[in-house]
Amino acid sequence: MGKERIDNFLIDVLKEIGNIGSGNAITALANMLSKKINMSVPKVRIIDFKDISTILGGEEEVVVGIYLNLEKDIEGNIMFILDMESAVNLLNMLLPRQIEELDELSISALSEVGNIVASSYVNALSTLTDLKIAVSVPSLAIDMAGAILSVPAIQFGLVSDKALFIETIFQEGDNLVKGSLFLLPDIESFEKILLLLGVL
Repeated sequence: MGKERIDNFLIDVLKEIGNIGSGNAITALANMLSKKINMSVPKVRIIDFKDISTILGGEEEVVVGIYLNLEKDIEGNIMFILDMESAVNLLNMLLPRQIEELDELSISALSEVGNIVASSYVNALSTLTDLKIAVSVPSLAIDMAGAILSVPAIQFGLVSDKALFIETIFQEGDNLVKGSLFLLPDIESFEKILLLLGVL
């Protein structure tokens, strides 16, 4: 296959992972909340790591970052990032009171959602590749995008310059949540994924 056909095929496969993962995540959230949640079709693409901060609104944009390590057959990490407005809207969906500032309960709730969303995508990838993939306990940070991105940059910046970007938008009532999920496998793991997806 020529490079363009490979790229198109890869994007189709990744969109399928995005669709399955988003569907699983929304189902899990809807069950947890006992509410109807609407979801937009996720946007999926492969991006350069250096472009992530631009997608998030710039290095100085304050965001909530939920970060998990990938383990077992795949190594790397996965990040679920929310702008502050989306984080507050998500908390208003989750908690029985209006949120004005992020307290310990709020941070715990956001970590749990990050865990659900990340696990949903990882499970979709695992199903399509037959790889055993586990995620670590989530860690959460509220900081400027540049600072949050420095964690995977230090860990994996030398071995992975590409990320799988999945933008997921979901809504419950007036609460609109725009989440950006970044899958950052190391180079060897990325090649393993592409091989098992039939791209290489």
